[in-house]
Amino acid sequence: MTVPIPTGLSSAEAAARLAEDGPNELARAGRRSILRIAFEVLREPMLALLLAGGVAYLLLGDLTEALILLGFATFSVGVTVIQETRTEHVLEALRDLSAPRARVIRDGARVTIAGREVVRDDLIVLEQGDRIAADAVLVEASDLQTDESLLTGESLQVGKVVATDQAASETRRPGGDGQPYVYSGSLVARGSGTAQVLATGPRSEIGRIGQSLATLDTEAPRLRRETTRIVTWCAIGGGAVALLVVALYGLLRGGWIEAVLAGIAIGMSMLPEEFPVVLTVFLAMGAWRIGTVGVLTRRATAIETLGSATVLCTDKTGTLTENRMSLAELWLPTGETFTIGPDGVVADSFHALIENAALASAVEPSDPMDVALHGARTALPSIALPNGGPVHAYALRPELLAMSNVWDDGDTLSIAAKGAPEAIAGLCHLIGDALAAMTAAVEAMAIRGIRVLAVATATPPNRDWAETQRDYTYTLTGLVGMADPIRVSVPGAVAECRSAGIRVVMITGDYAATARSIATQAGIAEGDVLTGSELASLDDAQLAERLKTVTVFARIMPEQKLRIVQAFKADGEIVAMTGDGVNDAPSLKAAHIGIAMGKRGTDVAREASAMVLLEDDFGSIVQSVRLGRRIYDNLRKAMAFIFAVHVPIAGLALLPLILGLPIVFGPIHIALLEMVIDPVCALVFEAERDEDDIIARPPRAPAEPLFSLPMIVWSVFQGGLAFTMLATVFLVETWSGMPEIELRALMFFALVAAIVALILVNRSFSASLGQAFVRHNAALRYVAVAISGVTALILFLPQAQVLLKFGSIAWRDMALAVGLGIVLLVLLEGCKPLVRRLAAWVSPTSVRNQTAAP
Repeated sequence: MTVPIPTGLSSAEAAARLAEDGPNELARAGRRSILRIAFEVLREPMLALLLAGGVAYLLLGDLTEALILLGFATFSVGVTVIQETRTEHVLEALRDLSAPRARVIRDGARVTIAGREVVRDDLIVLEQGDRIAADAVLVEASDLQTDESLLTGESLQVGKVVATDQAASETRRPGGDGQPYVYSGSLVARGSGTAQVLATGPRSEIGRIGQSLATLDTEAPRLRRETTRIVTWCAIGGGAVALLVVALYGLLRGGWIEAVLAGIAIGMSMLPEEFPVVLTVFLAMGAWRIGTVGVLTRRATAIETLGSATVLCTDKTGTLTENRMSLAELWLPTGETFTIGPDGVVADSFHALIENAALASAVEPSDPMDVALHGARTALPSIALPNGGPVHAYALRPELLAMSNVWDDGDTLSIAAKGAPEAIAGLCHLIGDALAAMTAAVEAMAIRGIRVLAVATATPPNRDWAETQRDYTYTLTGLVGMADPIRVSVPGAVAECRSAGIRVVMITGDYAATARSIATQAGIAEGDVLTGSELASLDDAQLAERLKTVTVFARIMPEQKLRIVQAFKADGEIVAMTGDGVNDAPSLKAAHIGIAMGKRGTDVAREASAMVLLEDDFGSIVQSVRLGRRIYDNLRKAMAFIFAVHVPIAGLALLPLILGLPIVFGPIHIALLEMVIDPVCALVFEAERDEDDIIARPPRAPAEPLFSLPMIVWSVFQGGLAFTMLATVFLVETWSGMPEIELRALMFFALVAAIVALILVNRSFSASLGQAFVRHNAALRYVAVAISGVTALILFLPQAQVLLKFGSIAWRDMALAVGLGIVLLVLLEGCKPLVRRLAAWVSPTSVRNQTAAP
């Protein structure tokens, strides 16, 4: 029974409903001001340490170092504030999808009102091109089709029917033909209708998505948490040692001013200001590098996280496929079939089928399937539509899912019809073997993910048009199968993901057969298919068990996508999620790495994501994974170098105090060394190329720390060996009577040589002395030239020697300093195999992933 059409609400009833339910709009998020965001950013220990270090250098009068650190801090704060501010636009972008105006029937008359004033039980009038203002049930419809891709991610328009008692009892969910429901935020693609509002604002489907977004917090990247922790402990440790030095120096030697200067030098030698600088530069440079392959990074830390991804959840339409319909397969009643290849060539015997299918389509097509049929017809020069449009047309109706156009070529009339195979079979009165043959062909195409339409023709006897299509005698012309073709780059990209140990699963709103077919074409591993209805019946424990075998999720609702992502996360996986529609936004935000489509993606999806694929190219994800792993590898190399290099610097600052000898390095020497260390860490290691097995290795364990025990031990060993060699030279030359100013110069250049050796050792995880010199790195060349230039200035500029309190250094001593660096390099490279075996015993997973110590 059709729902009767009332005259609409009265103005008084509408006002009461508006007061009771509130306006038809999404609740505004609790917006954070820029000042509040900036304050929250400045509370980060890394940024606070940067600022504190800059102020400390400023107080010491070292303007250059102060400006460098404060510049990095300001840049980092600015970038972070901008990114955090942009994430505040997620719900605002969602709000923009609501209809600004709506036509409703009030007091028996049609009126136009603001979309926010639509209330429950209002009658809204729908016309082609309208954005629907609220969730509603149809009470009247004429060839109505809507585009619900914002909610479902599926680009095909869906047909709507008037509500019946049976249809009205069905569960409401976007997507799928033959529903009586329309949804807020979707578009009327064709036809017209009248619908009674069921839900407004936060109670609508799009409103529930907005509420999900509002309750989700973006997870703080593990890298930031780990770096913050280690920096905080290093700062505390360095400060405690500095205070201890001041106290011991003052008590043992009596010179408190000298004690304070010694404490400052020790604090500077142990202050790990390079950590936040390195992290800032690495992620900023990573965002730039990944942008060159067509990926926009909205949260820089997501790049590193993507390198550790273990599960990639991808949608189907537009990500794995091209998001367009094209003719894929043809079938004739004789049983002859034809598969259309990339060249688009069609056998002559199938031309009539394509011609009739085009004649049965809209002359000005908007439906993707009509567009595909006209495109196929245009590609065949021998086929041309008659001049003018059809002289009569029969539209698609809920009771008969077929449409017909009557054409007049001047001599005869002809009818071309297309529609659902069962509807066309009824018009053609197919029975027995003919019906069985057509049904088998339809099922064979459907299993391969092909959408099938049947085509038929008839000849009207005159222009006294029949009331319905059923009054003509049709003859079956054949079947046309259309599919959204898979992107050419997808199978190779999926194969790379699998070789990298990343499990790829598909989550789609499409039917199971279509989803499995596309997954097979894409190279996604064979596995179970889990539908939305089956998922709804599982509790969390059962779902966790099913996740181990499922590779395709079909007919999935938006809240179920979120549940799938959260289930993977609860199982310890690092989850990347791709999407483009409003329905994807909650799962994009909840995933460790949300990846939105740039061309066809909605603003809501882009704002909720961490990364955006500018060209909607799935292959870009694999390049991002490679880059993420490279960044993480190089970050560990830089961190290992920082740990190592501070051991000899701090050791040479402490040794004279402990032995009662003259202090070798003061604050100015430490600052000069830091000017060498900072660009090396930030630029040289960031520019290091990929390790050879970067994609072949499995993702690192989610619980694996950035600062693992093997890495720290290896770094301390490197620094300890360098300090032992330097301390030996220092003590031998001191006891041999070398003047203090000459000894200071010798130790400074010897320390620089040791730093260069540590750079070369940490450039690669592999034990190859040759690669330490020949691996391509332009940034290293520039740093080497700069170090050589500074060394030459100190050697040949007397004013520099006076400033640094250096004496003239003999060439023999300079050769000793350089030789010390060479010996250190050879010894450490020789130790790499032994250290790797030791690390394998301590942490097998780290070594297998090539991210621990060498």
